[in-house]
Amino acid sequence: MTHIWITVAVAVAGLIIGAVIGFLIRKLISEKTIKSAEIEAQRIVDEARKSAEAVKKESVVEAKEEAHKIKTEAEREAKERRKEITRIENRLTQKEEHLDKRIDNLDKKEEQLNAKIKENTELTEEIEKTKAEQTELLQKISGITMDEARQILLDRVEDEARHEVAMRLSDIEQEYKDKAEDMARDIISLAIQRCASDSVSEATVSVVDLPNDEMKGRIIGREGRNIRAIETLTGVDLIIDDTPEAITISTFDPIRREVARLSLEKLISDGRIHPSRIEEMVEKSRKEVDAIVKREGEQATFETGIHGINPELVKILGRLKFRTSYGQNALKHSIEVAHISGMIAYELGIDATLAKRAGLLHDIGKAMNHEVDGSHVQIGVDLAKKYKESKEVIHAIEAHHGDVEPKTFIAVIVQAADAISAARPGARRENLENYIKRLQRLEEIANSFTGVEKSFAIQAGREIRIMVKPEQVSDDDMVFIARDIAKQIESELEYPGQIKINMVRETRVHDYAK
Repeated sequence: MTHIWITVAVAVAGLIIGAVIGFLIRKLISEKTIKSAEIEAQRIVDEARKSAEAVKKESVVEAKEEAHKIKTEAEREAKERRKEITRIENRLTQKEEHLDKRIDNLDKKEEQLNAKIKENTELTEEIEKTKAEQTELLQKISGITMDEARQILLDRVEDEARHEVAMRLSDIEQEYKDKAEDMARDIISLAIQRCASDSVSEATVSVVDLPNDEMKGRIIGREGRNIRAIETLTGVDLIIDDTPEAITISTFDPIRREVARLSLEKLISDGRIHPSRIEEMVEKSRKEVDAIVKREGEQATFETGIHGINPELVKILGRLKFRTSYGQNALKHSIEVAHISGMIAYELGIDATLAKRAGLLHDIGKAMNHEVDGSHVQIGVDLAKKYKESKEVIHAIEAHHGDVEPKTFIAVIVQAADAISAARPGARRENLENYIKRLQRLEEIANSFTGVEKSFAIQAGREIRIMVKPEQVSDDDMVFIARDIAKQIESELEYPGQIKINMVRETRVHDYAK
């Protein structure tokens, strides 16, 4: 038992001694490690300090080199600028010296000129003095003054020259007057003989034949709705009287009359007559009339041999087919004037093609005088300018009624040809033209009021039918507008009897069932 306790005590003592020895060994190792680390850290710090000093020295050297480089560059630039300034100063000095020399030369020339001027002045005075002495001597010898002698000489020369010129002019005038009258008579007679065309006066009514009298009732429609639709859409007056199997279309505008005639013929042929069908047929008829207008314009240019007219101007020319002037068809009149102008120009040795072109277009303004304000002469001039016609043609249009003085042979020829065509027996009717102008003025007065959409003079001018815009004019407003139109008509027009103002306000609504 004792032996066991001794063994345990020895073992414990050994453990304690071992632990103490281990602790001492670890402490010794740690102190050595720390000392080694401190030495390494000091070494690193020393190396970093040396590196920093080396970088610092290198940076200082580079900075000094850069500063030296900048200084060198600046000195070079300054040296170049000094050279440039020196060069400019030298040039300025040279110019200044040159100017000084020129100024000296000018001063010398000025002195020379002053001397010559003085010398010339003295010579002039001497000449004037000598002239005065000679004049005075001549006046004493002749017994008259210089002014009197000059006047006597001028009077004598003037009288002799005037007498001689008057005698010569009289002979020349008489000689050329005789020749001009004979030549003009021959040329005009030849032109009239070569251009012999029929004269047919245009009417203001058209008659549409009916298959039977029952058709009159169908055209009138229930409570007159069909005839009102036709008159409203075409702007004409339909006269349905006791004339058997016929309806008369009356209006001053031939285009409206033609549209109405074609529409009625289509409706009668179709058999279906009601407001919507009427509107459709009127639209088709308008398109047909437009086609006729284009065809007639092209035919007129072909017949006269005129080419190169703007297509739009050709269409406007075709509208003259449905225009009249004092009862004379305007398109036939224009073609006739073109032929006569060409013949006269050919006989005179002038450009016949240009004369025919001016003659064909001289009344072009009449095709638009319903749509555009102004005389047909001014409208024609504007149209010719718009479609790039030549100055000769424009001047001929402008001068054919004497609004301006004709300045070219072409203008004089067109003026004469226009008078020849219009002066032929039966070519025109004065009363008809005045009547048409009154109807046109009626529509112009009505259309000038705000809210009026369109108007139609019917019943030979005894009634004017006015369509108003329902969104702008109320039923109450219509009363005042009608009264104002009546007052303006009374103040501006002269007419027999009375004129009825018939105003229509209509609202339409369209929809479709799909």
